[in-house]
Amino acid sequence: MHALDWGMVCAYFALMLVIGWWSHNRISNVTDFFTAGGRMPWWLAGISHHMSGYSAVLFVAYAGVAYTDGVTVYFWGFASIGIGVGIGSWLFAARWNRLRSHLGVASPLEYLARRYNVPTQQALAWSGSLLKVFDIAAKWYAVATLLNVFTGMAYVWGIVITGTVTLIYCTVGGLWADALTDFGQFVIQAVAAIVMLWVVLDKLGGISGLWTLWGQLPPSHLSPTTPKFTTVLLLVYVLVKTLEYNGGMWNLAQRYMAAPNTHAAVRGARLSAALYLLWPLVMMFPMFAAPLLIPGIEDETKSYAVMTLTFLPAGLIGLVLAGIFSHTMAMVSSDANAISAVITRDMLPVLWRKARSFTTVEGLRTARISTFLFIVLTMAVATQVPKLGNVLGIVVSWVAALMGPISVPLLLGMLPAFRRCGPRAALVSWAGGLIAYAIVYYGLHASQATTVATPILVSLALYVGLGLLAPEPNEDTDQMIEEIGREESEPAKTPALS
Repeated sequence: MHALDWGMVCAYFALMLVIGWWSHNRISNVTDFFTAGGRMPWWLAGISHHMSGYSAVLFVAYAGVAYTDGVTVYFWGFASIGIGVGIGSWLFAARWNRLRSHLGVASPLEYLARRYNVPTQQALAWSGSLLKVFDIAAKWYAVATLLNVFTGMAYVWGIVITGTVTLIYCTVGGLWADALTDFGQFVIQAVAAIVMLWVVLDKLGGISGLWTLWGQLPPSHLSPTTPKFTTVLLLVYVLVKTLEYNGGMWNLAQRYMAAPNTHAAVRGARLSAALYLLWPLVMMFPMFAAPLLIPGIEDETKSYAVMTLTFLPAGLIGLVLAGIFSHTMAMVSSDANAISAVITRDMLPVLWRKARSFTTVEGLRTARISTFLFIVLTMAVATQVPKLGNVLGIVVSWVAALMGPISVPLLLGMLPAFRRCGPRAALVSWAGGLIAYAIVYYGLHASQATTVATPILVSLALYVGLGLLAPEPNEDTDQMIEEIGREESEPAKTPALS
């Protein structure tokens, strides 16, 4: 890369650190650190929700699928999320917000101790946290792959540099830093994506390339489904993403919780849903065109990086690289904040009696330490990603498949229709889904569709079935579900940041 490109990347990193330091002054307690004190404007919550939902995996693993299979990656990778978040704006966004405003909840799993019991809460907390270690490690490795293509930098150093910058601003500034850097990153990646789109259209002969491109690609590249990415997989992904992106990925529940009231939470969710349906098409158009512009590339996962280096002038390469960084750093920082919330609010008080009576200062210090240690752990695991199934293997086969068993009792436990599903249904559905995954993935070596579908369908069947056949009525549970489901005639009075 040219010195101008390095200058652009360094300026981006410096901006993230400045935002983190500014956010530090807005943090006075654990609630501020984890839920922004319930003062995040709806538009910032929506953009932060969107930016926290995908990473540099888009420019590596998904770019590879776009190169070989075409538009199918948009439908199961992003349209499914847009639909799922749209459903969540109706079912879950307001309920997450009421958990904070009515019950004082600061962690996505904090309410589970009352909804089910402490063992259920701990089972979901430990398994979900372990899964997130590998998920985030895959994101670090994806960024390191791009840095390796752009600069020749060793993978380890790519992981260390991006991880360290994220670690600093996330540990210092909490959720405020996450959300504000998400907004800055959204602007940067928007400019970078438009620049890349403009250059690719120029190579295709102008604006007409938007519609003439498709006739030059193989017919299979225009199909929403393929023999590998089937209709069943697409439908299962809608179910998985509905649960995952409305709280199953704990960091996204925090965006709903951080809004000042339920109306703002719902508006933020709808903004995020719209962005998931529309914006990926802008970013992915160059990926769809890659087979025509750089045919015969050996490693399809490097296609986007190769196009950037081939077609963009000095300075703009650094801008695009900064835009790619923005996705991963947004997701990882928000994930780290959510995991820290779970460790501080849910896991430590069970393991360590003193943690139950922490002062404000001690609680905030613990939150920062747990965030720091979690990010360092993911960076260490990232160096081992090639031995664990590479990026797409981790993100799709592990995370997508295992998120369902964790999400089912977490999300459905909020809804009145499942009020009779108690701790037995929650634990059995969680364990059954994990066992089903182990059987189909390691025992039967099943297809990707079967691997992703089986765990969540087994968990759903067990959760619903036990609720019907062996109900566990509980007056406290009924009262809580009624409280978080109660409609509000007017917004709460918690002031948002102007």
